[in-house]
Amino acid sequence: MTDMNHVSLLAGEFHLVPARVEATIALIDEGNTIPFIARYRKEATGSMDDQTLRALDERLSYLRKLDEQKETVRAAIDSQGKLTDDLSAALEKAKTLAEVEDIYRPYRPKRKTRASIAKARGLEPLADQLLNQSPADDPAALAGAYITEEVPDAEAALAGARDILAERFSDSAALRATLRSLYNATAMLESKAAKKEAESVYENYYDFAEPAARIAGHRVLAIDRGEREGFLKAAVTVDAARAVRLLTERTVKNESPCAQQVYAAAEDAYARLIHPSLEREVRAALTERACEGAIGVFSKNLRQLLLQPPIKGKVALGLDPGYRMGCKTAVVDATGKVLDTAVIFPVPEFKRVEEAKRTLKALIQKHGVEIIAIGNGTASRETEMFAAQVIAEIDMPVSYMVVSEAGASVYSASKLAAEEFPEYDVNLRSAVSIARRLQDPLAELVKIDPKSVGVGQYQHDMPPARLAAALDGVVEDCVNTVGVDLNTASAPLLSRVAGVTGTVAKNIVHYREENGAFTARKALLKVPKLGPKAFEQCAGFLRVPGAQDPLDATAVHPESYGAARGLLELCGLSPADIGTARAAALRKETQRQGMEETAQRLGIGVPTLTDIIEELLRPGRDMRDSLPPPLLRTDVLDMKDLKPGMQLTGTVRNVIDFGAFVDIGVHQDGLVHISQICDRFIRHPAEVLKVGDVVTVWVMQVDMAKKRIALTMKQPKEK
Repeated sequence: MTDMNHVSLLAGEFHLVPARVEATIALIDEGNTIPFIARYRKEATGSMDDQTLRALDERLSYLRKLDEQKETVRAAIDSQGKLTDDLSAALEKAKTLAEVEDIYRPYRPKRKTRASIAKARGLEPLADQLLNQSPADDPAALAGAYITEEVPDAEAALAGARDILAERFSDSAALRATLRSLYNATAMLESKAAKKEAESVYENYYDFAEPAARIAGHRVLAIDRGEREGFLKAAVTVDAARAVRLLTERTVKNESPCAQQVYAAAEDAYARLIHPSLEREVRAALTERACEGAIGVFSKNLRQLLLQPPIKGKVALGLDPGYRMGCKTAVVDATGKVLDTAVIFPVPEFKRVEEAKRTLKALIQKHGVEIIAIGNGTASRETEMFAAQVIAEIDMPVSYMVVSEAGASVYSASKLAAEEFPEYDVNLRSAVSIARRLQDPLAELVKIDPKSVGVGQYQHDMPPARLAAALDGVVEDCVNTVGVDLNTASAPLLSRVAGVTGTVAKNIVHYREENGAFTARKALLKVPKLGPKAFEQCAGFLRVPGAQDPLDATAVHPESYGAARGLLELCGLSPADIGTARAAALRKETQRQGMEETAQRLGIGVPTLTDIIEELLRPGRDMRDSLPPPLLRTDVLDMKDLKPGMQLTGTVRNVIDFGAFVDIGVHQDGLVHISQICDRFIRHPAEVLKVGDVVTVWVMQVDMAKKRIALTMKQPKEK
């Protein structure tokens, strides 16, 4: 299939204009990054967003891989001298790798099989005679001609011939397609307990069956894991009699003795070869579908987590709770610079609570701390109660928030953290990271492996490369959507900017340290290994606040500076008016003159003109600022204080297939089951909720022994 065929196919699948798809493929093949294409090539793509572009890129890669596999198979069959026009046509029409594999199956070199042994003994002509199913033929008489030292009697000859027929039936692409349709439509996934009376988290699956076509992804992944851990035995089942009937209807011609031999071969083919193969195929497809679904949920949650609104301009204090080693404390200023550190023991059993209070109050008063971030790990509950007591005892407006510390320990022990904080030990680095997570989640979380941020389900069961690619794409999109301050960004944050590699990111930081703050975007071209192509890709996402040219502080790409200045001049404005009240004239004037006409005069497209206007009105805007602020607290509840019917406000921490976990301020997140999210039917909680949402919930049930809280978002009816 040529790229033009791909264009047509992709346009149909994604409901896009073929010319847009063709232009997008060309941009990708030229080495442009997805964020750059999404932001600065809208005229070519029809303003496709980054997620659509990534999906299209992935599908294009699959189609090209399919083309390569077709050519490989065509060459392999041709080398055997068995390539026919019909086979070539079948390969050309194949739409999936599985179909190509079916076509190649009869020609693929096989290890030693019962059929290959029978062929080596010269029994293939007998198999052909049986397959003719002539009513006049007697199988035993036919077999008598094939008796040798290796084939001692007629029955042995017939058994070998049936083995050859069974493998032929199994290798038939048409027969496999027929049975695959049956499996896709009717197969059941069943699981049983592998150990008698064994208690485990898999008890719901000890006697379980559900249609494979409808089973939820999280159940597939649970069964897969339960099977790996030895608690479950799983199988794919279908109506075997129906499957054999479909097979024999297409292979058995009559009721002759030879036909009975063919019937027996078909039964054997199904039981010994086809069913095990299709069972593996169905299980693999279910797992792949479940993994893709889980990766999709993980990606969506990660996107929302990274785009949580920052708390700007406030001095923050991070608390990394602990027992024996104490609670590590770090104060950072509004830019994230470390001001002070300490270790306190706020847990009552150490009898140093009053000393800890004095230390914490002194840090708050000395540095003007306004927000406290508390990690949610070991001793978090006690530390949260301690912080609430301190806040109540001081005459300063301080609030706190419990922050997920997922991945903080991994980061603090990393080479990256050691380079960033060589003067602090591992524990204090965690406290710094926790404080910064509250100030700017995106800037801090990019330093951590996305798999470790705690917003997925079954992430450790996902294909590592596929998961990493998807999550890295999300991180890249988020960083470039928000934009990066060229003079304050860390190397890990810079490395997520389109076109900037890890090495170039370090070179940018080194250049900044050696030569002082950047005063213009074009100075990036002086950074080692940052050439014109990389500059084209990254420049629009890197901002220089306070630059001599005000456009350097905006998301306007340098290639459009001429158009931006022309627009200002057209509206009677100057660069000094960018971001001021006078800039409002831009929208009025372009509407008066007409967007199409204005864009044409400036030599740009309407999408680019629209983006330029928005940037000149609100230069360097952070889209996160328009989101609801995070929920900060000043007091604390205990789980035992919860009563059914109690109304609470909480923050959504994780969205999964069967519900959402909500932080309601009692250290233990509560679960809102999908059936309790809203009154209307929804297929997935993500249709209504996202990570970071502040929601009103009501307590349904509290299980102190199992530490489980059941919540609802449906307001209870008045009794």
